[in-house]
Amino acid sequence: MPVSPIVAGVPFDEDGVHHGFLRMPYSRDDSAWGSVLIPITVVRNGEGPTALLTGANHGDEYEGPVALQALAMELKPEEVRGRVIIVPFMNAPAFRAGTRTSPIDRGNLNRSFPGRADGTPTQKIADYFASTLAPMADFVLDFHSGGKTLDFVPFAAAHRLDAKVQEEACIDAMRAFNAPYSMVLLEIDNVGMFDTTVEALGKVFVSTELGGGGTATARSIGIAKKGVRNFLIHAGIHKGDPETAPSIDLDMPDGDCFVFAEHDGLIEPLADLGAPVEKGAEIARVWPVERTGQTPVVYHARRAGLLTARHFPGLVKSGDCLAVTAVVVE
Repeated sequence: MPVSPIVAGVPFDEDGVHHGFLRMPYSRDDSAWGSVLIPITVVRNGEGPTALLTGANHGDEYEGPVALQALAMELKPEEVRGRVIIVPFMNAPAFRAGTRTSPIDRGNLNRSFPGRADGTPTQKIADYFASTLAPMADFVLDFHSGGKTLDFVPFAAAHRLDAKVQEEACIDAMRAFNAPYSMVLLEIDNVGMFDTTVEALGKVFVSTELGGGGTATARSIGIAKKGVRNFLIHAGIHKGDPETAPSIDLDMPDGDCFVFAEHDGLIEPLADLGAPVEKGAEIARVWPVERTGQTPVVYHARRAGLLTARHFPGLVKSGDCLAVTAVVVE
């Protein structure tokens, strides 16, 4: 099998705090022997579990990068039992460009797993995380938000798994993160995801959706910072005390949670994020933009629940996800 060309510039098995890069050779017009550098920090203190913490799997999502940059600067070895691997900008090319996908090869990292050591740059990054970093970890936290095109109520998420003991461990870690909302999530497109690869290795995996619109807020960053420390405490790695508050349980049981646009046009939201909606309730109008005097298309919720996600830009295209309604679990 091809060997990954990515080289780690930090030790994984030495105690202390180590800052450096994952270096991926990338020959291009402006740098014949150039490289892509992915910043990484390893904090280790003796034997114990390992947590892998990642942000910017998609390059236009910012809560994870901010929280993990702060953690990499602040976390001290004496606060740790075991090892913490911190990668704030997993998809470094996309992050630097402020785009969901890589400007190098248009690869969507979170649809490229398990990757290929001899593939495109995005596939090489996926392969390194799948074959080298994820196998080291016992617990994996991958930060997401809605990027430029979606906005979410802030939630931590775990997935339904065939392995029920593992599923329960993931749900426990999700609850420990303690976001304002906690979601058992149905993925509509899980092929090639980091989530799926990590879960197939038997690891405890938690993801998030902490906002969106291609930015972050003081509130959403605060949720990320609190959550990552709670996650490490739950894993038995951080020696601090968790900070908790009430969290609303949500469930996405089937495809009726999703509403997709079937028309191009101008969105008029009829319900805001976090609002309760009934099945059949009007949640958005899409107005035509070619001319005046035409009736808008009205979109309805396909199930009762909480409006959990919405399309963020004011214009929508046919096929875009318009809204997501999740069920509140009492």
